Amino acid sequence: MTSRTEEEELAVIKDWWQRNGKPLLTGSVLALVGVFGWQAWQKHETNQTYAASSVYQQLVDVALNTAGQPDAGKVSELAGKLNKDFAGSHYAQYASLLLARVAVDSGRLDEAAVELRKVLDKPVDATLGEVARQRLARVLAAQDKAEEALALLAGDAAPAFVAGREELRGDLLVKLGRSSEARSAYEKARAALPQEAGLGTLQIKLDDLTEGETR
Repeated sequence: MTSRTEEEELAVIKDWWQRNGKPLLTGSVLALVGVFGWQAWQKHETNQTYAASSVYQQLVDVALNTAGQPDAGKVSELAGKLNKDFAGSHYAQYASLLLARVAVDSGRLDEAAVELRKVLDKPVDATLGEVARQRLARVLAAQDKAEEALALLAGDAAPAFVAGREELRGDLLVKLGRSSEARSAYEKARAALPQEAGLGTLQIKLDDLTEGETR
């Protein structure tokens, strides 16, 4: 078999390059763009998270000001910034939970319910969704809407939240005078608690039901 001359090898390489070089180069460029684009996106996300965290911390400082009444205007401004510039982020939803807490402390239950529904309607993750659900149920109960609160807690919760949700269901059922159902809910809550967790007020609630049934 005759070996190729140097000129023939060069011709083969040139031909290969004509057919494959451009696509490979284009692919390499696209790969580099993808890498740098991903890095830029990650940097942007990090900057966004830092900025949102900073605004949220300011909100916490103002809203939980123990030296006096929170500056309502400043609270509104910071919460509005989080909802506008960082809509759908964890920090925007943390802000709604915080505003709901402040509203409850001030007796403004309707405002608290609005903030909690914002989170519940489109939770960033399951944990925030469940927190908003249980807090909203408590707000509704305080508004004498125990049936509505109970409906909100229907269905299955993630294992980590079963105890909290069932204990809350028990509280609502007691409020509605449905003692046997309340006992069942409290027992489900007790069964869902990890062994190392103390029963605390849950046992007291069960004992109160027992005393009420024996009277």
